[in-house]
Amino acid sequence: MKWGLQVSDFTWPDAPRSIGPTFARVARDADQAGMASLWVMDHFFQIRSIGPSEHEMLEGYSALAYAAGVTERITLGTMVTGVTYRYPGLLIKTVTTLDVLSSGRAWLGIGAAWNEEEHRGLGVPFPSTKERFERLEETLQLAHQMWSGDDSAFEGRHHQLERPLNSPPAVSMPHPRILVGGGGERKTLRLVAQYADACNIFDMGPDAVRAKYDVIRRHCEAVGRDYDDIEKTVLSRVDFAKESDDSIVDRVGRLRDVGTQHVIFGVARVWAPGSLDRVPGLVAQLD
Repeated sequence: MKWGLQVSDFTWPDAPRSIGPTFARVARDADQAGMASLWVMDHFFQIRSIGPSEHEMLEGYSALAYAAGVTERITLGTMVTGVTYRYPGLLIKTVTTLDVLSSGRAWLGIGAAWNEEEHRGLGVPFPSTKERFERLEETLQLAHQMWSGDDSAFEGRHHQLERPLNSPPAVSMPHPRILVGGGGERKTLRLVAQYADACNIFDMGPDAVRAKYDVIRRHCEAVGRDYDDIEKTVLSRVDFAKESDDSIVDRVGRLRDVGTQHVIFGVARVWAPGSLDRVPGLVAQLD
């Protein structure tokens, strides 16, 4: 079982001056604690489920590049990039750059985008749900093309690239891992089966998570994909001040029993020194 950390809130004591050194410490602590992955949200405003829009929020890939420079082993990704935020060729170039500079530790975490407020606030077009999913599929197709070294013209309905050159190429083989986030059964999980190396499902409890995995399995059968090739990840939250080791191990163990391979936690008060001190022992119990 892999453990990951998502940092989704940068409204920390003494922000904004404290954000840089505190985030560096959190990233190093996660790396040294044996966590497999470090994720930041790819949002430009804070999202309503965590805090008001005005709370501090870092640009995702700049934050990951900074984290890459202070860590050694932990993999790095956004949970998840909205497909509308960046032109797809530039997004793939950005993730490739992160992969090269981190010696092969980058993920492409991606989804269809949903936060209309930040689109309107920063002047980013927000097309219909149908179009966003079409753009998501084209971006996934283009990622596979560019990471295969094919720079021939790409002609999609929404994106046309005359020469999608990607030099230097990614270090990860065969390419940076692609994670598609979301649980929509008709569109999102079909894209997981067709294009992704990993899925990400919200922690809805073991039975609901298993039901999503069953949908992925059916989509895999339909497209001729090996279901076991897809890493099953769940996004959850933990408050070490309120939860015992036994309760956390039990919760993660039940997710593992339904097929989850990687649990990614948002940690309450992650900015506090020592916030991840219990992680190595927990990782050892479910290794």
